[in-house]
Amino acid sequence: MHEQLINPTVEKFKTRFKSEPEHIFLSPGRINIIGEHVDYSDGFVLPAAIDKYICFAVRKLPGTNFCTVIAKDLGEEYTFDITTEIKPVGQMWMNYILGVFSQLQKPENLFCGMEIVFSSTIPMGAGLSSSAALECGFAFILNELFHLQISKKDIAVIGQKSEHSFAGVQCGIMDQFASVFGKENKVIMLDCNSLQHQYFDADLKGYSLLLFDSCVKHSHLTSGYNDRHKEVEHGKKILRKNFPEIEKFRDFTMDMLDRVKEEMGNTSYKRCLYLLKEIQRVEMAAKAISAGNIEYLGTLLTETHAGLSTEFEVSCSELDFLVENALQQEGVLGARIMGGGFGGCSINLIEENKTEEVIRIISEKYLEHFNIRMKVYHVTISDGIKEYTNEYII
Repeated sequence: MHEQLINPTVEKFKTRFKSEPEHIFLSPGRINIIGEHVDYSDGFVLPAAIDKYICFAVRKLPGTNFCTVIAKDLGEEYTFDITTEIKPVGQMWMNYILGVFSQLQKPENLFCGMEIVFSSTIPMGAGLSSSAALECGFAFILNELFHLQISKKDIAVIGQKSEHSFAGVQCGIMDQFASVFGKENKVIMLDCNSLQHQYFDADLKGYSLLLFDSCVKHSHLTSGYNDRHKEVEHGKKILRKNFPEIEKFRDFTMDMLDRVKEEMGNTSYKRCLYLLKEIQRVEMAAKAISAGNIEYLGTLLTETHAGLSTEFEVSCSELDFLVENALQQEGVLGARIMGGGFGGCSINLIEENKTEEVIRIISEKYLEHFNIRMKVYHVTISDGIKEYTNEYII
């Protein structure tokens, strides 16, 4: 199943280093079934690891101090000395790796040189968290090969800190957590603050999860995200002032929100309204998917899109078009924006026997309307990071 990714990665390793790799690791991307923009608002998210991976081919070089990393898909490589102070570099992809190593570069951790080649089936820029897969995959490799005894939770935190400090992205921890803790046919309901989590069965037999990539990224993504953050914080401040006995945002009620609407202002009110409803939807979605109530899960996805579009206002014409047109097709149970918004993918829950027809219709409509060829990704819920132990064949 994984040979189409593993074999070319191993072949590149053998060509470049004139030897066989000693280990193969697979680190997955992720989807978030539901729970957008709640990771910084005391809410829950419902992510899962997916069957799109970064493959690492690795060999230790005892007695040496140099680590050479090759990004096969980019045609780039970078070598660093494991004994010198680690700082960010010009190649952004390498910063994810260096950010991890810098946190583990301690006297008690006895590293040696390494040779690494990695390649990926996680689409870049589609919102499937290739960066988290790279960070956490490398942390997992160091933990396994050098017996560091780091917990899975700490691997996720190390990945997040790498992104903060070396890539300059102030991300939440959902992406890293899903990549590390993913389980086949399970979704994770994660409290992004406490990192408490529980698994729910996700048997989607008869249904498919399809991602429709709009292939657009609007320039106000960063500014829009930061604006929403400020608007939410303003709303929280008003709520806390009026109801100081409430500790967590998720424990405010709709009635409390309505009572401070005038003081809060319409914009912050809409943002907080969306978040409180979305937090409830995550809990309902976890129960629905576990109970096999896939139709209700679809309804919740569609409600989330409406909220993201009209209350949180992070959609765009391309994504609204993809969702609205998908929902008109027979066999589509639900659809919504996935990710921060202003571009990227929609996630669609579709009856398996209707997927090809839906793809054909939506692709044609999108091309006709925007002159853009959307991309389609079929995803299934899979395991988190692991060492691949089956024999690979070249």
